[in-house]
Amino acid sequence: MFAVVDIETTGGHANANNITEIAIVLHNGKEIEGKFTSLVNPCMPIQRYVQGLTGITDAMVATAPKFEDLAENIYNLLKDRIFVAHNVNFDYSFVKHQLAQAGYNLTTHKLCTIRLARKIFPDLPKYGLGTVCRELNIELNDRHRAAGDAIATAHLFQLLIQHDTSGELKKMVKKNANQYLPPNLSSQTVDNLPICSGVYYFKNKLGKVIYVGKAKNIKKRVISHFANNKPSKQKQAFLRDIYDVSYKEMDTEFLAALFESIEIKRIWPIYNKSQKHFEHQYGIFIFEDSKGYLRLGIDKKKKILKPLMSFNLVLQAHNTLWSWSKQHNIHPALCFLDKRAKTIDSLPPVNTHNEIVTNLVKKIEKEKETYFIQEASSCILVENGIFYGMGKVAEKNGLHSKNALKAQLTQYPENEILKGMLKQYTLKYPEKVTII
Repeated sequence: MFAVVDIETTGGHANANNITEIAIVLHNGKEIEGKFTSLVNPCMPIQRYVQGLTGITDAMVATAPKFEDLAENIYNLLKDRIFVAHNVNFDYSFVKHQLAQAGYNLTTHKLCTIRLARKIFPDLPKYGLGTVCRELNIELNDRHRAAGDAIATAHLFQLLIQHDTSGELKKMVKKNANQYLPPNLSSQTVDNLPICSGVYYFKNKLGKVIYVGKAKNIKKRVISHFANNKPSKQKQAFLRDIYDVSYKEMDTEFLAALFESIEIKRIWPIYNKSQKHFEHQYGIFIFEDSKGYLRLGIDKKKKILKPLMSFNLVLQAHNTLWSWSKQHNIHPALCFLDKRAKTIDSLPPVNTHNEIVTNLVKKIEKEKETYFIQEASSCILVENGIFYGMGKVAEKNGLHSKNALKAQLTQYPENEILKGMLKQYTLKYPEKVTII
């Protein structure tokens, strides 16, 4: 038993928009057995471009029933049937969201006629409702009105059933998780994804990467992106934009995490939000003043000068400098932290101060060792405290020779996120770190 649904709305996502018209066509798998349609008062203005597209104006819905007044009837029509729509995630997200606001929890299975049409009629030029109806000679009246589109979708659904010689409908109903997949993403592409660690790439219609992610299990993680149907604007746009998935297998999840960070910085995908902040802009620098003191100071990072340490916020640099001053008994005035000391008499002897600062610098530099981390058949190389690169290596061949190791690795640019991950890893797994 099926319910073919079409809706018109005030806008493109359910979190900030409402339904203006709904049509439900009841179908038993052989023929239409009932219809329901109604305008709906959205209790908000309809955007002008939407009015132009659908022909539904604010005046038309002003006296229509509110969704909450229709909710019980709509829920009863849908609750025991498979929810069918053309791009089902869009219609389902609105109906489920507004039913929930009225106190009803819709949990029906879903079926997408776009996905079904791709399987049964694979040679159509496009799969929008207008194109499909034109190519298959299905009458489509009142385009962009709920009743007209729902009736056309019901006729399309019936035609799909009649031409379903390989049982695609049953497969989709049985494997209902596929109905969460974006309408433009082939289920075969997802089925062929590997069950291993790696980095995956979502691509748009033009093949441009729009999202990069890492996973312990690529296939499982990719599917998890579609395991809910959030009504937010970003989620709905994200689903519409995904046309393909590619991937790069990695030996371990940690390697995948490092490579994900590298790729986000390289590609800058539109839907990646994390890791897209600016790199650290401040540093603690050391220089000798006219009196011979080794001074520590905070300044913006410079291309030609290398800081002792880098920071994203100037406050972080100040806190670190104060910590060094207290732990190592460095006079705050010689770190530009205390401007009360006006005369040289209030400062420590030059030799005493410089010895303290020199020892601190040695301690910091000692942490910048050259080492490698072996992860399965891959290695990560850090040279003088700076990430060099990673890649597959010949087992036990030249692992203790830096040059031999570098010859087998791919060099990548370091970034602050990656640096932080390496630091945490070496602290957690010191036994996996080999000093060269």
